[in-house]
This record gives sequence, structure tokens and C-alpha cells, in this order.
Amino acid sequence: MPGDRSTAGIPSGHGSQPGIRASHADRDQVADQLSIAAGEGRLTTEELGQRLEAALSARTIGELTELTADLPPASVFPGGVLAAAKDVLRIEQRFSPVKRAGRWVVPRRLELAVEFCEVTLDFTQAVITQDTVQIDLDMRGKTLTLIVGPGIVVDTDGLCLEFSKVKNRQTPDRDTPIALRVELTGTKRFGRVVVRQPRRTTGR
Repeated sequence: MPGDRSTAGIPSGHGSQPGIRASHADRDQVADQLSIAAGEGRLTTEELGQRLEAALSARTIGELTELTADLPPASVFPGGVLAAAKDVLRIEQRFSPVKRAGRWVVPRRLELAVEFCEVTLDFTQAVITQDTVQIDLDMRGKTLTLIVGPGIVVDTDGLCLEFSKVKNRQTPDRDTPIALRVELTGTKRFGRVVVRQPRRTTGR
């Protein structure tokens, strides 16, 4: 079927046509698979950084396929969303940006051990399977940005700040039931934590 996706996160049928141009969604799927593999210990931090950089700059499906050829297939939800293999997803990275957006699967616990990486977690279209996610930080430098929508609240009370600050721009609506509580724990050294709503686009 046209909407089906293979276990590698690439639309079925594309694998036999490696010259087809890759879409943003294709690159994001492969980036998710690489991050999950790193969290399972299959890739080193250096390998993850190199492959993520290559995935984000890939022009064709064939280039993306090469990046996951030595990894086991990833599970997918209907619609091609990669499922986290474990309740705990750990990301270790230096210097390269970390981004989760679109239909990514929110784990029960996310461990971020990153240095000088811009980290963006966009929950507005994420697949949420529980009411609470704990994000444990060991983060030095740069900014952690959490993009939230209605019904998503962020609790920073358990976060230790060292030469850092929190800027919370969310506007909670008491009439909207809480769909997800994001609890930040661990330590943020230098830089900022920003909680905001999606930016409005101009025009229609």
C-alpha cells in the first residue's frame, strides 16, 4: 500500500529505488532509528553524531538506507512512527543538535547526557502513551527547548541549575485537562531551559 513503511522507517517500495529523493519525514525516521540504536548501546556517541549529520544532509533514500544497514529493524506504529524499544531512552551526544518533532514516540523516561548541543523536544504532535514523562538531564551548555501544546505541563522543580536559568512561556489553561506532565530532573549547567508554545505562522 502507498502509505506502508518498512521496518527501517522508509516507505515500502523505496528500498528498491535508492535514487529516489528523500523527504524530511524520511530523514527524521532514520534519525529516530539511529538515536534508539545508540540508546541500546549499538552505536557510540561519535558514530551517532556522524550518522545523524549524514542523515540530515542525505539527498536520496539510498544514502539513508546505508546509515541503518548494520542495525536491526525498528518497530513502527501505524503511520510509520518509530516506537521506542524501551521504557528508557538514553541519548548521549556532543556538539551536534538533538531534535524530536512530528510524530515521535514519547518514552516513559528520557535520559539526556549531552554537551554543547541544542536540544529541541516538540511535544505538540508527539505520540503520547502515558500521562507522565521524566526527563533526566546531564546537560552542559546551549539551550533545552520544550515546545508544548494544550494539556501539556512542564515541572522544573526537580531540576538543579548551575549557571543556568529557566524561561517558562507556557500559559496553562485550567479548563484543559492535563494530557502529559513533563518532569525535569538532573542537572543543567550553563545555558537555558525554555518552555514555550508553537510559534504562530503568519497568513493563512
